[in-house]
Amino acid sequence: MKTLLSCFISAVLLTLPNVVFAASKTITLDVPGMTCELCPITIKKALQKVGGVSKVDVSFEKKEAVVTFDDSKIKVEALTKATGNAGYPSTVKVN
Repeated sequence: MKTLLSCFISAVLLTLPNVVFAASKTITLDVPGMTCELCPITIKKALQKVGGVSKVDVSFEKKEAVVTFDDSKIKVEALTKATGNAGYPSTVKVN
C-alpha cells in the first residue's frame, strides 16, 4: 500500500510543472458617461455579472472602474461590452 501511495504522489509531483495557474489581472476602465452618483452602482453590478470578475471598484469622481479578473476565463472585451450593455460605454485606460 505504501508503494502504491508513493507512486501516486510521485506522479502528481511530476505533473505539477505542467499545471497552468490562472493569472489575476487588474485593469482600469474609463467610463465617461457617468452623470450621477447612482451610475457606479449600475456599472459595478454589470461588471460583477461577468464570470471571472473577482473585484470591482467604481469611482464617480474619477469616472472609472478598476476591475480585477481571471484573464484565463474572460477577455477585456467582455468587460467593456458589459458596461456598454448597461448603458455606459467604456475603454481601457492607458497609464
